[in-house]
Amino acid sequence: MNHHYMFYDLDDFFANAQKLGYPCVELWTSPQHFFMDYRQNDPIERLSHLIDEYGIRIHGICPEQCNPKPHNMAAKDASIQERTLAYFTRAVDVAKSVGATQVLVTSGWAYYNEPVETARERSATMLKQVARYAGEQDINLAIEALRAPESRIANTVADLNLLLSMVDEPALKVCLDIGAMVSAGNTIQEYFDTFGPKMIHAHYVDTGERSLHLALGDGERDIATDILTFEQNGYQGVLSVECTDSATLTDPMAADARSMATYLSAYEKIEAARA
Repeated sequence: MNHHYMFYDLDDFFANAQKLGYPCVELWTSPQHFFMDYRQNDPIERLSHLIDEYGIRIHGICPEQCNPKPHNMAAKDASIQERTLAYFTRAVDVAKSVGATQVLVTSGWAYYNEPVETARERSATMLKQVARYAGEQDINLAIEALRAPESRIANTVADLNLLLSMVDEPALKVCLDIGAMVSAGNTIQEYFDTFGPKMIHAHYVDTGERSLHLALGDGERDIATDILTFEQNGYQGVLSVECTDSATLTDPMAADARSMATYLSAYEKIEAARA
């Protein structure tokens, strides 16, 4: 994922992904990389050129959507709701145009001076509309939990499960965000036990005191054990390294190299144990 490349060109991100052997990427719609709002987006040809030049497919689109970004799934104001629907349906169209299979979404956020249940109802209503459109386009939505205080609507496995039941649309699936999972005190296995085949994506990171979204190997998690848990549950999705650690902003290429090296080393450890 290109979040930590915010001070580099998008070309650098694709070039480094190719160099390090990443087969696909998740595209965060940073305005400096690929601008998109509810009315317009940069030419799709820009992304198509990068896909062709580097042989790297775009697996999913991750639109900007956390407060104070203007597009809130749980927006109260009717005009913001209208813009939010236009924004996320546009993201679905962009995903389809570049051959991606999913769009990353969240619950949006509630105001602190209102019952969270009220905001959750608004979130479910908007998610239902976006998911219905996505399903018509053969695109999945992958919803991740948010950490407190980012949002109060869906922080835990139980929160996400409630929201999915309220939306009740087949195109709405689940993204396991390791950072949000650790913050909520949940586990990878709890996600699989609750959501099963609805688990189609993971923001796969290391965690530590400095950040809950570190490059692999920069934190304290047992990466081999995590990989085995995904494997033992028959996971078929992508593990997307969503590094948002500010310490990596000056050299994101090195961070991605550490992530890939740690990942491959963990697999060597797994295979050695099986021998």
